[in-house]
Amino acid sequence: MMAINELITKLRPLLDEAAAIDFLQRAIGRESITGDEANMVAFLETAMAGLKLSRLNKEEFLPGRPNIWGHRQGQGGGRHLMIIGHTDTVHVEGWREKWAGTAREDPFAGALIEGAIWGRGAGDLKAGICAGLLALQLLDKAGITLLGDVSFAFVGDEESGQPGSGISAGIKHFAAAVKDGMAPKPEFAIYVEPTRLAVYPAQIGFFIADIEITGKSAYFGVPELGRDALKAGHRVLSALWEHSEALGETGAHDLVGHSFLLVTELRAGGYIAVPGNCSLSLIRKLRPGEDLDEAAANLEQVVRGAVSDPEITIDIAYPAGRDHPLGGSPVEIDPVLPEVRELCACLDATLEGRGQIEGAPFWSETPFLINEIGCPAVYCAPGDIRNCHTLEEHVHVEEYLAGIVAFAAFMASYCGLAEE
Repeated sequence: MMAINELITKLRPLLDEAAAIDFLQRAIGRESITGDEANMVAFLETAMAGLKLSRLNKEEFLPGRPNIWGHRQGQGGGRHLMIIGHTDTVHVEGWREKWAGTAREDPFAGALIEGAIWGRGAGDLKAGICAGLLALQLLDKAGITLLGDVSFAFVGDEESGQPGSGISAGIKHFAAAVKDGMAPKPEFAIYVEPTRLAVYPAQIGFFIADIEITGKSAYFGVPELGRDALKAGHRVLSALWEHSEALGETGAHDLVGHSFLLVTELRAGGYIAVPGNCSLSLIRKLRPGEDLDEAAANLEQVVRGAVSDPEITIDIAYPAGRDHPLGGSPVEIDPVLPEVRELCACLDATLEGRGQIEGAPFWSETPFLINEIGCPAVYCAPGDIRNCHTLEEHVHVEEYLAGIVAFAAFMASYCGLAEE
């Protein structure tokens, strides 16, 4: 087996950097805000067909919204690696206004400015998708044949924010296809959420809670006839903040830190009257090992316990179910697994200082892989989550190109070489 440094030395000069940059720019150009994934899937279908995959499937998970996956079978005797990611992006509201009259004005142009490629989806997560596909192409260019298999799966509906979407419908469909034997089950997966080429074997969980507090409105001059929902909301807020502080004292996970909750919105009021309604929303962070049902039950106990007036009612809804009806599960795999360390070594050898083990400060879809189909998975890709979902989204070219080479080296190392 060729050493990692030898692989990188062989692969790096074969990468056509201009073509790789162009490929990402064209991917960004395929507008794919959640609900419009078909634009990106059409682009990927052409690109994946060029990789001579033994199987290429495109199936709609909802009408007009397809997933796409493909499989390259190796010569046999090696392990099966999957590169997976989502095809949809968040919206671009405010982008053109912020960058009007500059090279960044078009969010889908993939402008190359001072060593970075700008645009919606640049980091989240089209750079990762492109790096994965070009990695296999680079191995072909180097004449490297794999013992094991490489597969790709690109799914829609990961992002939230568009009405009636953002419930992970795409990966639910794909996970069902794996369980039904319609798609091959990998032995290890890289989900290409942006990590700055760090490796994330653990991620947070979450749920969103919408709390409606209903009292009774009354004219301001006779407040005793009302039931002040805003005052009750104040008590609820105080209890929630105390609950968050208590969560922080229950311990920390080595990679994702403490649990907490964040109140994100508050609405209440009356027109010269006692407020009859108060509503608030919050998001609760869970660390690996916490149970979503238990966390939600504890929250409800805190909220309801803060209001003693029996004439004030409280309703709590959980609008963001993902792999769990209430939200998204926290998840982790062992960070010292050989394949995790192997990936870290490939990244560090390609771009010094990368390949660090860190925790994901976001929720994405590896629980479907780890818990539902039994495939260990990590997040790893070029791009910085801190500028994603913002009007500053971009990915550094050096990092993107390094990701291609590192992924190619890992494919060869993990899957095994048919020929030395």
